Amino acid sequence: MLPGVDFVSASTTSLAVLGFVGGGVVLGTLSGLVPGLHANNFALLLAAGASSVPGPPRLVGAAILAAGVVHTFLDVVPALALGVPDAAMAATALPGHRLVVAGRGREALRLSALGSGAAVLFAIPLAVPVTAAMTALYPTVRANLPLVLAAVVAFLLLTEPTRRSALGGAVAFVASAVLGALTLDLSPAAPLDAGGMLAPLFTGLFGAPVLLDAMDGAGVPPQADARVTMTRRTLGTTAFAGSAAGAVVGYLPGISAAIASVLALPAVPSDDGARGFLVATSGANTANTVFALFALAALGTPRTGVMVALDGLEGSPSLPLLLSVVAVASTAGFVLVLLVGDRYLRVVGRMDYRLLSLAVLSLLVAVSGLFAGLVGVAVFAVATLVGLVPPRLGTRRVHLMGVLVGPLALGL
Repeated sequence: MLPGVDFVSASTTSLAVLGFVGGGVVLGTLSGLVPGLHANNFALLLAAGASSVPGPPRLVGAAILAAGVVHTFLDVVPALALGVPDAAMAATALPGHRLVVAGRGREALRLSALGSGAAVLFAIPLAVPVTAAMTALYPTVRANLPLVLAAVVAFLLLTEPTRRSALGGAVAFVASAVLGALTLDLSPAAPLDAGGMLAPLFTGLFGAPVLLDAMDGAGVPPQADARVTMTRRTLGTTAFAGSAAGAVVGYLPGISAAIASVLALPAVPSDDGARGFLVATSGANTANTVFALFALAALGTPRTGVMVALDGLEGSPSLPLLLSVVAVASTAGFVLVLLVGDRYLRVVGRMDYRLLSLAVLSLLVAVSGLFAGLVGVAVFAVATLVGLVPPRLGTRRVHLMGVLVGPLALGL
């Protein structure tokens, strides 16, 4: 072989990988900034079109993973900018929205980015021992999955501050579980065959109710400086707790990042509740990708839409390559939150908030129709009604994850 041929070949391969990862970063940015478009649905769409993309499947897989990672960084931006309530309702709003109402939205963006970035740094070394432990325990966990899920539900209810809110949580859980049992297995005809009923269920349960409750809100008020007021030690501890709780998301079916963040709440100082919750949630959401990768490699069980998409590709990328992609995409996601987030808040703050909310609601209806047809639109409407229940009963929205946990616990 001629001297330098190996170097040229390796350089060409590296450039190809970076090119596909860059494409994934762009797609993840677009999906993360579009409200209602879930990373799982987007990943499955990419996987469905993988055969038409020129290039090796492993590079397509790298692009899918990069898109999924960047999405977990950037989806906080529309989540903070949309659904902001009136100041009088701030006490019952989502933690991130309380910060926006207080003029600390720019700080909230940075807390989320720091939580996600730090959680990835913690997750990579944690994933090795955690995967070894889960590989040994998984047969027992799988055999007793209903009991494990019941324990998680009990924990969520017991951590509610009052009996009334715990009872409200039980009502929300049962209502969403019944909805999930009736709809998850439906396979309606739809323009896009990727994700099925998950899109209308999740946009209805978690997206539309927030927008409806905030319809009369003043929108995004002027935001103060971007200074992070959380101490480094507290931020690091909370991000570590979110990353550790994210391990549960990576290995157990039906458990979301929102549930993982509640599991991390004991590590969140009471005087930094909203900030700590945001860091823990963001950390669990992004670290989940790392743990889900190891779960797929060790157990052969894809736990997220991104992992399902990767698992369905021929010639899947190696784990070292995928971890490199996670590192590059996490860096890009962190930087993009800082570059895009402040501008997003300013633009939304200048718009007519009622018209904007109606436009986003229309988009959610369209997304439901694209992924699940007319049946999806109907399910979206019912899910929205169920999603309005928790704030009226004074309980957390996380109990609506019963839509997945309930059917799984019952073996449906």
